[in-house]
Amino acid sequence: MQASPTRPMRRLFRYLGNYRKSVRFAVSTSIINKILDLMPPFLTAWLIDSVSGNIPGWIPEWTGLVNPWPVVVFVMILTAAIFLGESFFEWLFKRTFMRLAQRVQHDLRLDAYRKLQDRELAFFETQRTGNLMAILNDDINQLERFLNNSFNEIVQLVTLFLFAGWSLCAVSLQLGLVGMIPIPFILIGSFYYQKKIAPYYKDVRESVGHLGNRLENNISGILVIKSYTAEKFEEQRVAKVSEAYRDANFAAIQWSSVYVPLIRIFITVGFVLTLLIGAYWVLFEPGRFSLGSLAFFAMMIQRLLWPVTRLGTVFDDYERARASARRVFELIDGESLIVSPENPNQPKDVQGHLELDQLAFSYVADQPIMQDLSLNIQAGQTIGVAGTTGAGKTTLIKLLFRLYDPTAGAIKLDGYDLRSLDITWLRKQMALVSQDVYLFHGTIEENIRYGMEEVSDADLREACRKAQILEFIEGLPQGFSTIVGERGIKLSGGQRQRISIARAILKDAPILILDEATSAVDTETEKAIQQHLNVLTSGKTAIIIAHRLSTIRQADQIVVLGNQGILEKGSHQELLDREGVYADLWNTQIGVQSTP
Repeated sequence: MQASPTRPMRRLFRYLGNYRKSVRFAVSTSIINKILDLMPPFLTAWLIDSVSGNIPGWIPEWTGLVNPWPVVVFVMILTAAIFLGESFFEWLFKRTFMRLAQRVQHDLRLDAYRKLQDRELAFFETQRTGNLMAILNDDINQLERFLNNSFNEIVQLVTLFLFAGWSLCAVSLQLGLVGMIPIPFILIGSFYYQKKIAPYYKDVRESVGHLGNRLENNISGILVIKSYTAEKFEEQRVAKVSEAYRDANFAAIQWSSVYVPLIRIFITVGFVLTLLIGAYWVLFEPGRFSLGSLAFFAMMIQRLLWPVTRLGTVFDDYERARASARRVFELIDGESLIVSPENPNQPKDVQGHLELDQLAFSYVADQPIMQDLSLNIQAGQTIGVAGTTGAGKTTLIKLLFRLYDPTAGAIKLDGYDLRSLDITWLRKQMALVSQDVYLFHGTIEENIRYGMEEVSDADLREACRKAQILEFIEGLPQGFSTIVGERGIKLSGGQRQRISIARAILKDAPILILDEATSAVDTETEKAIQQHLNVLTSGKTAIIIAHRLSTIRQADQIVVLGNQGILEKGSHQELLDREGVYADLWNTQIGVQSTP
């Protein structure tokens, strides 16, 4: 992946710029709610002073009320109005923050997934599926939780510090400063705590990715686990990564659990000093401090200092979100190595003429898979590709689909270098039947129509007929609506292969690529497909990679690949007459022993 973003939370807040109106409304309503929530100390002070005959000056000035009882009634009406207002704005900010969090979660996941889909195949071959799943699911959910809860808590804590601090100093500057003595120590301790705990939460996020990888691998490979009775072995491996995740959390808990008890010590000092001094003024310096002011300080100091204990939880959530944001934006910032040109060529009529011009490729430097490979495939021609294991047959398909770019040389379609074409357009010109068939959980019809929902039912049935699967599908109780299961687990290998062939036929692309297309079918079905091979490839440029040479014996030309490139090429009979590599492979498959 890309280097980790240095300021992941700044990136997150910049991302929130797409939702400015919602953010502003949510923050505004949260601030108003918090101010209204801080009004009870004022109301209590006004009530006590009014009952004791010391009516606050602003009440007679604004209302004209001078007698204690009417003032008390007015204060109670004001109390009811403030509580109703607080409830109303709480509903507003919670609803807005929740909706905002869900929108951001949805859009961020789609942005990350969209960027993931654009990445080159090499990226996926070096990443663990469980880790990518953890980023798209768990990490983005962590950001949703932060926006849903902790973001609002930060807004309310800032409002609390500013408004409560101002109101305390407005009543008594000296006493207000005494009451806020613990705050600098609390903030310094909180930032120190944040710095200390950040690496632990980074370990937690990485550990959960490793755990996801292990679980995903084991669930996908459950058949192998059971067949080799390796349940205990896998249980131990899961236990090992789960213990690593647990221990990473334990390390973080050691810091998070000590935060609140230490903060409470500072809070207690500030609270006790404030009330002690205030009570002294009331008792020994009459007129300097009223009972209402003492009650106000008792309540407001508590409202100011006790919520500060939430800073630990807020910083916890912030660091968890920061670790998740780093992983999410690292994924989003990643750039694909295989991209379309800014001004691609886009031929109107595709003939299907393919040319491999001195093609070379290697996955790892100095370990070439193919070298100086040149081949001219005319439009409408059927080419069979055979060869030894590791000769680069499947790699050739990846290069044709531009999942990789050649190390040297070029592949041309109708004279255009594939690198000069739009990738999406290029891949629409080719249909692939892979030896590793992947079916999505869903119905047979959904899998055959995949990406081609607009095709007619008649075309669907015709594609299935050509793939020798129509009779089987119609014999099922639910026909085309039959659920195939995860990866097509409810079907046999041959049935999955034929569905894949039907899908490729239905795409009706000018270039058809069959990669060991009959490797998983039975002999009878293979024979039926071979008999229809001319029909399947009619009017198309076809590249048929086959281990079973009987599949390609009718090809216009057969190419035999080796580690050094093309070893032989010619028709089936020409290659047999040459008595070379192809003839040896053919004789081995039909059971004829080579003459020493």
